[in-house]
Amino acid sequence: MTQNRNGKKIKVCIVTISLSKGGAERSTALLSRMLSTENFDVFLVTLNDVIDYRYSGKLINLGKNKHKEDPITSRLYRFIEFRKRIKKENFDFIIDNRNRQFALKELFYLKYIYRGNKIIYVVRSFKLSQYFPENKFVRKWMIKKSKGIVGVSKAIAQSINKQYHTDKAINIYNPKEDFSDNDNIVFKENYILFLGRIEEAVKNLSLLLDSYKSSILIAHNIHLKILGDGPDKSWLKEKIILLGLSDFVELIPFTPNVYTYLNNAKFLALTSRYEGFPRVLLESLSTGTPVISVNCKSGPNEIIAHEVNGLLVENFNIKKLSDAFNRFVLEEDLYLHCKQNAKKSIDHLSADTIAKQWTKYLKDELQ
Repeated sequence: MTQNRNGKKIKVCIVTISLSKGGAERSTALLSRMLSTENFDVFLVTLNDVIDYRYSGKLINLGKNKHKEDPITSRLYRFIEFRKRIKKENFDFIIDNRNRQFALKELFYLKYIYRGNKIIYVVRSFKLSQYFPENKFVRKWMIKKSKGIVGVSKAIAQSINKQYHTDKAINIYNPKEDFSDNDNIVFKENYILFLGRIEEAVKNLSLLLDSYKSSILIAHNIHLKILGDGPDKSWLKEKIILLGLSDFVELIPFTPNVYTYLNNAKFLALTSRYEGFPRVLLESLSTGTPVISVNCKSGPNEIIAHEVNGLLVENFNIKKLSDAFNRFVLEEDLYLHCKQNAKKSIDHLSADTIAKQWTKYLKDELQ
């Protein structure tokens, strides 16, 4: 039973910036559903009023009170409301999924908003500076005051413990999410898929486009679909025109319903400079679509078994990535082997399995 010392359900507060347009946000929504299934009393706090993904539990949408200009008085009001709810609900745990790079802001959270609560920090990217401020004093205090730290890959957890001289970080993976397969839409064209935020500094779409152009895919009439939104969409459109790829590359706006695009793709490509535990790889494999990914830090090499469920290649190397693209066209036996193994290769990442890992972790930390 998921009960605290008072014999009541363990009450958790999951804090996130939003539930919109991202793998981290989707994973946070899924965490709320998993813990609800495990009989926790779940509250979900969103700081922005943007909700695209299905969640479970009681929603505290602080973003509803956000004005367009968002003056400091408005922000203070939201923080005061947040603190009041935390005091009222007396949570057993606060599971913080926010980016946490600003020292003064994190001091405010620790000293005021989270004061007296058990905090678990979730780290969803190998770029640790997004989750812990560069200010050494604040960072050390955050780690000291936390009840625990969950890294979504083994590499993240190990890096936290090594860099910050702690033993608090453990690994719990993001789970796969089973899609409904009753969508029988079939696209006529043959294509590969990129799925993610259009942000060059992270996703390295230049590498994707250059490798696609250098490959034999165009000669085999295999198009590239890029699904997502982000700050660099205008730049991406210009890059596509500059490379003469307008007839072969299609940009598709963000949609939370990605099954059809994944299910019809020949394979999914990931070219990021860094990741956490990329949900797009799990989503692709769960539909039976193999993947080709660069071996960035972190996550891909903890998901992809090379030449078993996909191909893992050296990062920042156009030739090696384009050669990998070519192999999935020219080596049919290899491609079919990876496709056949795709779904079962991530059976160990089922929502039920990961939910039980979270349950054990929270119960142990409650002692």
